[in-house]
Amino acid sequence: MTSLKSFFFINRSYTPIPIVIALLYFSNIKVLYFPIGLILIFLGEILRIYAVSYAGGKTRTRNVGASTLCTAGPYSRTRNPLYIGNVIIYLGVVFFSGGPLMWQFLFIVLVFFSIQYYFIIQLEEKKLLELFKEKYVNYQNNVPALIPRITPWTGGVKIAPHTLSQTLKIEKRTLQNIALIIVFIIVKSILI
Repeated sequence: MTSLKSFFFINRSYTPIPIVIALLYFSNIKVLYFPIGLILIFLGEILRIYAVSYAGGKTRTRNVGASTLCTAGPYSRTRNPLYIGNVIIYLGVVFFSGGPLMWQFLFIVLVFFSIQYYFIIQLEEKKLLELFKEKYVNYQNNVPALIPRITPWTGGVKIAPHTLSQTLKIEKRTLQNIALIIVFIIVKSILI
């Protein structure tokens, strides 16, 4: 089981590629759904930018663990804001791409990311418990894994977020990938 958790963690940037390729192949923009898709992509990326502004480049590592426990900003409401942002972005891409299998792809994306993040979160939390012990237990007891709290938890360490410029540099690869997918879907719909 640990090897499956490690596989999903180490390859989390690559495991969705087959879904993206299938979405691109079957894409057929629908006027009714593509604005919903753009809004979801935008909201998911805003959440990611907000989370990265607090967590920094530590989110790009292939090693499980952290030098500090990030509990500020969106992490004071949910322990996994980046993963929530990713799911929202992928759901947005499904709506944006439209296509004859759009509803099936919505289901596939939800199931796939539920499974992947289930394993990744288990692996990360085990490591964070080893590193931060009671501090992490306190955090777990006060901040939900996924469904955000309405009010932020104030028991964590207060840190200032990175600047927008610093955050966008860290988030550059994600922004490039989103732009590439959107451009590909638009070009395909114009040419075909």
